[in-house]
Amino acid sequence: MCMNPNNPMDPTHPPANHETSARSHVQSFVLLVLTAAGIALCYTVAAPFLPAMAWSLALAVLFTPAQQWLEVRLKSHNAAALVSTLLIALMVVVPASFVGQRLVVQAAKSAELVETKVNSGEWRRAIARQPRLAPIADEIEREFDLPGTAKSLTSWLSTTAGSIVTGSVFQVISFVLIFYLLFFFLRDRKQALQAIRSISPLSDTEMTRLYRRVSDTIHATVYGTLAVSTVQGVLGGLMFWWLGLPGALLWGVVMALLAVVPVLGAFVVWIPAALFLAMEGSWGKALVLTLWGILVVGTIDNLLRPVLVGNRLKLHTVLAFISVVGGLMWFGPSGLILGPVVLTITCVLLEIWHAAPTADDQLCIESAALSRYENEGGMVVSESDVAA
Repeated sequence: MCMNPNNPMDPTHPPANHETSARSHVQSFVLLVLTAAGIALCYTVAAPFLPAMAWSLALAVLFTPAQQWLEVRLKSHNAAALVSTLLIALMVVVPASFVGQRLVVQAAKSAELVETKVNSGEWRRAIARQPRLAPIADEIEREFDLPGTAKSLTSWLSTTAGSIVTGSVFQVISFVLIFYLLFFFLRDRKQALQAIRSISPLSDTEMTRLYRRVSDTIHATVYGTLAVSTVQGVLGGLMFWWLGLPGALLWGVVMALLAVVPVLGAFVVWIPAALFLAMEGSWGKALVLTLWGILVVGTIDNLLRPVLVGNRLKLHTVLAFISVVGGLMWFGPSGLILGPVVLTITCVLLEIWHAAPTADDQLCIESAALSRYENEGGMVVSESDVAA
């Protein structure tokens, strides 16, 4: 007896839909591989511009309210974005240029001063006034070549300060690129967000939640880290200037940079400065600097951060530390933004995976369970009947 080749029950002739399904799986796999390869190549191409994109995105998020205000009054997205970009550029470029020029001058002078004090032996005489510190001075002289170290430090400090301000051609291009991208981020932000929604597997509610958390993270990072560290650097630099210490602007910038990094802070600068003043015999200045560092610079973080950030940064202290330090180590300065943002996105996605079913999901589960129950009882009902 020959089996009918068109009979779907014939085991020697599997249904045609099996072949179609297998072909569909192969095509999906190939498409997935090609898509992953394309994303990897796009990342490779865009990686050099990632810092500029990160900072322009952060600025766009921060200044979106101003952009919306201008759009209402200028009745043009292009004009509003152009005005916003120019204003932001003036707010960033003018202070940065002034501070940069002064920073180079003070860095060179401070380096020369350190080298002069070391070569003249003034530091040794200052320590000699403290008998208990004399053995430490002898040990330092035996272990380290202070004149050579001071000369190397002078050369490095001058070179580094100059390179930070002048920069390479690529750094200049990146700086210009920040404002170029900022214009389009401000003007086309709605279309960009909608495009991301259209290709995302997440629901509109989940995407809105993700956008809100990323926006809160950027606000908390910029205001809670950059703003607070800037205030600490300014306060520390002003005290250095008032006490007549050399390189007040330079050390103020250094304190601000150190305050960005968790665990470290402005105390890394003002504590050695206070010790130096004490060894010179300026006990009054040393006491003033110490009290200012502890009571003002040290507590400003606890005062300003709750006001500027509040509960917007929904990350544990350890996770915040890892995101900032790891981001700085991996991405450089832009890691200050990218690190917390990447961690926030990951946390939101994990929360979505483990979230409880929504009301719609629960209805679907109950409907499916009801259908199975009635089918097992020999009764078939339609979806409209279940919904009713």
